[in-house]
Amino acid sequence: MKRALPAFAVLLLLLTGCAPQTGGRIADAVSAATQARYRENEIRDYQGARLDPAVGPRDNSIKGVQAVDTNGYALVVDGLVEAPVALGYGQVLALPAHERLITLHCVEGWDATVLWKGVLLEELIGLAGIKPEAVTVIFSSVDGYTTSLPLKTIREKSLILAYGANGLDLPPALGYPFMVVAEDKLGYKWGRWVDRITLSDDADYKGFWENLGYPNGADVPAGTEGT
Repeated sequence: MKRALPAFAVLLLLLTGCAPQTGGRIADAVSAATQARYRENEIRDYQGARLDPAVGPRDNSIKGVQAVDTNGYALVVDGLVEAPVALGYGQVLALPAHERLITLHCVEGWDATVLWKGVLLEELIGLAGIKPEAVTVIFSSVDGYTTSLPLKTIREKSLILAYGANGLDLPPALGYPFMVVAEDKLGYKWGRWVDRITLSDDADYKGFWENLGYPNGADVPAGTEGT
């Protein structure tokens, strides 16, 4: 059973137009709407699990879906590091790859179980040398969106920065070229179109939605993590 959203979340959803369009679960496993969202050659089953289309039912980004040209693109890792680095798209893909079957839970009430492929965030930011005083990892996106996660969480959960979903490259709607796969965190922690990762000593840093009242912890409600 889905838990009711807190009053502040309902208010924010109404103010931003971020609300489910059908009043219930937007698309189930057998609906024509769901089938239509699968891309050609997209994997639909993995080790006995049904995969959802690797795209949400609608766009809820702050400035619309971004089109990122990876020619000339650089992913910057800076802040409390020994030496900032700027990595091209191909350089990130050359790092050891990891695949994870993880469910994204959106605050709107829908979820999607996707086979994600990417690089370990700890390994990626480790290329710049993490200073001991760093406790927070801030993700910035090309559209100006920001969010963050504790460095401890990234390490303990071996979180990844994804570039693939269901056997294909991330679609633009899911944040191509890179999306944070923030396992067990609500969707506003899953930064899309990431182009900067900053190490900080600010344990209370708040990103875009967090500054508007969403909980900084963003934990998925108990009982829904595996759905």
